[in-house]
Amino acid sequence: MSRVIPFSEPPYLCGLPSPYYAASHREWQRACRAFVQENLIQHAIDWERDGRVPEDVFHKFAAANMLVPCLPAPLPVEWLKGLGIHDILGAIKVEDWDYIHTAIFTDEMCRSGLQGPSASLTTGYSFAIPPILKFGSRQLQERFLPDLLLGKNRICIAITEPEAGSDVAGIQTTASKTADGKHYVVNGTKKWITNGIWSSYATMAVRTSGPGPAGLSLLLVPLLNYPGVSMRRIKVAGHLTSGTTFIELDEVKVPVENLIGEEGQGMRYIMTNFNHERLTIAIGTTRQARVALAAAFEYCMQREAFGKTLMEQPVVRHRLAKAGALLESQWAWIEQFVYQMTKLTKAEADVELGGLTALAKAQAGIVLDECARCAVLLFGGNGFTTTGRGEIAERIYREVPGARVPGGSEDVMLDLAVRQLVKNYQSKTKLLERPKGSSKL
Repeated sequence: MSRVIPFSEPPYLCGLPSPYYAASHREWQRACRAFVQENLIQHAIDWERDGRVPEDVFHKFAAANMLVPCLPAPLPVEWLKGLGIHDILGAIKVEDWDYIHTAIFTDEMCRSGLQGPSASLTTGYSFAIPPILKFGSRQLQERFLPDLLLGKNRICIAITEPEAGSDVAGIQTTASKTADGKHYVVNGTKKWITNGIWSSYATMAVRTSGPGPAGLSLLLVPLLNYPGVSMRRIKVAGHLTSGTTFIELDEVKVPVENLIGEEGQGMRYIMTNFNHERLTIAIGTTRQARVALAAAFEYCMQREAFGKTLMEQPVVRHRLAKAGALLESQWAWIEQFVYQMTKLTKAEADVELGGLTALAKAQAGIVLDECARCAVLLFGGNGFTTTGRGEIAERIYREVPGARVPGGSEDVMLDLAVRQLVKNYQSKTKLLERPKGSSKL
């Protein structure tokens, strides 16, 4: 078995048996790690210190088809093959891709322990392209998908506003048709938009009619250098390289052909899109927790206090054990979850796993909080310092709110999960009820 620092790798990479990973998954993991280590992980902390990932990194990933793994499984094989993309890194054919391959990619991309560098490359591609693939008209797809899928143009997902975060139905940005019916005129603001600052387009939630969820639509809105659009970066506590952006839209004219799907269906499109977002957040966040806890474990093996190493102190071992139990339980759930995704259709998964996806995302943030706090406390003063041995623990701890708030705030996710479970239970129970007035069982 491999000799690795405890908690630093998932069990299947430590030589332990697993029912989930086939030969194609293991081959993909090896190829993925080699590429991501060379082109991202080894530079990640330096880039995060600088607050930016060099632009050529995105192009390297695009040229290697290493943005494609951001998409939900199964991949859009017809589109990809039409663009000449038949495999990824020569390790896996696009038609053989499943959600376990997605989980491996997401986990590997976060091995630095920092979400920013990975998010700078993947967030827009991951969450803004799928609605176009699923709901966009053929002409809309043909106009935009080739350059987006090949990484020639960048895109972001623009849902959140200053007054509407997890409460998506409260979105205020409006899109009103012109008198001739040829354009929407968009007015409003979007806030905390990852990748926005360098995106040519946004898959944007807008209000095309009255209040509430029924008035929402999705619109593909041009951004960079487009009349009426102004953007500026927002300073946030963590994810410094991810390009968090404030967008102002003043009388922005958008062709009606840029409508994604149908008017008034935006809320439904957004909700189904959230499942992929929340699951990938859960996977990446769990890897962050792993990096924090493993760093603390290694430090405690070396650091001496009161005449012995920290690891020889029972209270230290107790703290590591509690955090480790949470971490490995969470990862086991993640593996079970992605395995279930390989066996269910998209429609089945949205119903059966939708609420649980919210719960997994919320729990990942809770686990990260515990592991990051454990790391900071065990690093002591080093964990409260932005440089030196404890830098990674300090940075990860600063990113905890970035796991617990974006993609659906934790309390909202917990509530949503239970409401969805209740809804499913009531629906299935109703199917078992006998017709009123019937004596038949």
